[in-house]
Amino acid sequence: MLTFLQHFVNVKKVLIITYHWPPSGGITVLRCLKFVKYLREFGWEPIVFTAENPSYQFLDYTNEKDIPEGLEIHKVPIFEPINLFKKLSGRKQNQPLQNITSNSAKKKTIVDTLGMWVRGNFFIPDARYRWIKPSVKYLDNYLQKNHVDAILTDGPPHTNTVIGLQLAKKFNIPWLADFQDPWTQVDYYDKLYIGKRADKKHRALEQDVFKTAKKITIASPTWKKDLESIGAKNVDVIYYGFDEPEFANFQSTESEKFTFFHGGLLGEDRNPTSFLSALNQLLIEYPQLKSTIEIKLAGEVDHAVRESIRLNDLESNTVYMGMIPRQNVLDEYAKASMLLLPINKAANAKGRIPGKLFEMLRTKKPILVFGPNDGDVKSIVENKQLGKSFDYSEELLIYAYLKKALLSKEIGNFEPHQTVDEFSNRAITKKIAEYLDGM
Repeated sequence: MLTFLQHFVNVKKVLIITYHWPPSGGITVLRCLKFVKYLREFGWEPIVFTAENPSYQFLDYTNEKDIPEGLEIHKVPIFEPINLFKKLSGRKQNQPLQNITSNSAKKKTIVDTLGMWVRGNFFIPDARYRWIKPSVKYLDNYLQKNHVDAILTDGPPHTNTVIGLQLAKKFNIPWLADFQDPWTQVDYYDKLYIGKRADKKHRALEQDVFKTAKKITIASPTWKKDLESIGAKNVDVIYYGFDEPEFANFQSTESEKFTFFHGGLLGEDRNPTSFLSALNQLLIEYPQLKSTIEIKLAGEVDHAVRESIRLNDLESNTVYMGMIPRQNVLDEYAKASMLLLPINKAANAKGRIPGKLFEMLRTKKPILVFGPNDGDVKSIVENKQLGKSFDYSEELLIYAYLKKALLSKEIGNFEPHQTVDEFSNRAITKKIAEYLDGM
């Protein structure tokens, strides 16, 4: 292992532009953070550019432990309209707001609808667009005085992507444009009431990215094909992954009850109605199971989901945990009997791979997926024999699966000895470094 000083001799430098950075919480921040954590091992010194005063919806200071010693970090102030939007919509300033497009109709207001329209038609590419100009100005000055070998951006927010686009074009620096989610193909794009003029701008910027970036990476195989279908070249898949050191003390235990656990946003578009209905039917037929089952939900749970739980007489079996630190989520994984993973009900759901999937795989706990039968998640989970996936419409099959699991303790085709090393953040960052080398 190189010493800290030896590392800087003839090292290649990559400028990483990311809005999400510690103390940001949630899963999104982990993608760039883990790249930064491991890039030095593969001959690349990261230089991070991020926002000085961001409005992160969740804070998790434990993520700061992964910031490498001596890392060069640059920050520029950002103006964000989110606090004004919260005030206008009657939300509390400390109330997390992840995605108003996934809220149920009962919770959505005229201000929400207007906010989505303004966001889609005037905030291009996204609500953080006013950070583009000061960021480009700052980095323009920096790059005139300092050499970097490559640029890496991570979007969304695709404000990051546009900053990288402008810099790559001006300085002719090789650029890797990473997509956690697509841009015009993202599942909520059509919910933003985007007009023809704004849509043309969005798509023109996206095509400029495809033409300028030396390399494009995206989070799923299906989305890779989708990007290529609209003109993207040299696209490869980079999964989210899991970080092995975080599982150093992970010990699988189970509570006395059979516990289903879900951590994260559970919006209207992920309402597992078939699962709840099947479980309710099972408890009606086998009332002795009522006291042995528990559903634990950590994170924001939409009104529509809560209503489905109530209508299926499962309120007494459900624990709403609210927002909890990420380490606590890992602890809940350890105690759970089965992990729930509902995929967004959306046009691009086939390629939707939630970042938490890979941590769930690493736990070696059975994963119960709800999503398309031709989806990437189903392929990964069932090929690894670490879970079972059902379409939302397959209530009878879900019922039969739950019946075996709860009455006969048969989880199905489940093999916890399976290796998932290829999904580790270190292995994934090695691929990123190879792409940077190739550029």
